[in-house]
Amino acid sequence: MSVKRGIGDSEYLKKRIPQNPKYQHVKTRLDTGSSLTKYMERLEEARKNYRYRKDELFKRLKVTTFAQLLIQVASVSDQNDNFKDEMAGLEGRVSFLFYVTLFVFIKMDLDKNGQKSIQNSPVSTSNITECPYPDCPYLLLDVRDREQYDHCHIISAYSYPIATLSRTMNPYTKEVLDYKNASGKIIILYDEDERIASQAATTMCERGFENLFMLSGGLKVVAQKFPEGMTTGSIPISCLPSPSGPGGRKRSVPQQTSQPAEKKWRFTSEDLSKIQHYQEEVFIPSEPSSESSISNLMKPT
Repeated sequence: MSVKRGIGDSEYLKKRIPQNPKYQHVKTRLDTGSSLTKYMERLEEARKNYRYRKDELFKRLKVTTFAQLLIQVASVSDQNDNFKDEMAGLEGRVSFLFYVTLFVFIKMDLDKNGQKSIQNSPVSTSNITECPYPDCPYLLLDVRDREQYDHCHIISAYSYPIATLSRTMNPYTKEVLDYKNASGKIIILYDEDERIASQAATTMCERGFENLFMLSGGLKVVAQKFPEGMTTGSIPISCLPSPSGPGGRKRSVPQQTSQPAEKKWRFTSEDLSKIQHYQEEVFIPSEPSSESSISNLMKPT
């Protein structure tokens, strides 16, 4: 005689633990390296600030990477100014250090497939009379209108309105020609939200510019990640993040006193300190520092 034995009640498998609305906002802090929540958050941030396209001809440079490049270049330049007499016989080493700094940070943003790397040669001397730093490895171009440039721009940036590219004669300034495909140098374009800069970058790449980058997110991301230290003048209201009030409601941005941008080519020590401060806030403490990342990248594989 067979005996039927039941193993529990199948209805228990259909039961679900009731959710408490009080703890719905609590998220796990466990990072397994493949967190779907964090991945979706990064995608959402990209949708808000960036306009990624599969058919882009130009390369992108992250604002945080550009900030680190600024710090390194300014640091080397300050050392060169303070010890100009002693460094007279070490110009080759200084140029090589400029190249190493540039190569490391560009390497972080280049795609591994189909991207050209900068040739291993020292930075050549530029004939530009008015530039951020001697032998500056980057040329920063603001492609907005001159009026917007005079209102606010990134320190060390030149005004290069996109309308300049439409000229039949002399569409490029002397600075642009000096940096075009120059060994160990790059050209960086930016605007407020990539709408203009992406058009200018595409046009210039179609005309043979191979060392051209676009600053991802433009002034909008700069205002979010580096509200002080990187720009001069009053940041446009359209680039400022909307403050949230109680219950997540957006509040109106308070009116700020409009200050015209200064003719400022170099970052002061105070500017660099602010940039470094915000740079440290961006990176997660558990991640390795930038210096260790640089040394890892420079190790032979």
